[in-house]
Amino acid sequence: MSDLKIQLRPEIPGIELTLNFSEEERFQNEVLRPIIKLQNDLILSCFVHYLQQTKGSMESLNPVQIDPYITNLFKTSTRLKTELRGLIIGLFTLEEYHKYIEISSQLNRRMNNMIQQRILSFFVRQGGIESKDRLRSE
Repeated sequence: MSDLKIQLRPEIPGIELTLNFSEEERFQNEVLRPIIKLQNDLILSCFVHYLQQTKGSMESLNPVQIDPYITNLFKTSTRLKTELRGLIIGLFTLEEYHKYIEISSQLNRRMNNMIQQRILSFFVRQGGIESKDRLRSE
């Protein structure tokens, strides 16, 4: 099963692995980035579902207002961060999970930042809130 999880992950050509990387940087580049890329559509869909469940709305926000709105959600909503991290952690191998629990606080911070940037990128750079409609049709 572990091999299958690793085979599913896309390669990310721009990532270079060097000996100078810290343990967290290596884990981020070897494990987190590929999984987050693989789970991109699910992350975005989960975020939209979270907004619907909490009656959150970005409908009236322009692209400049979306950034602080999403940033605030990531600062204040433990539930959102936990749900989104679960989408990533669920694709760890057992070995990766054991490494994760050793340095989870640093990796959680990295995961939250990476996921937040993906969401911001989608909603701000890809056409604002209208983009969420594409998530429903795919």
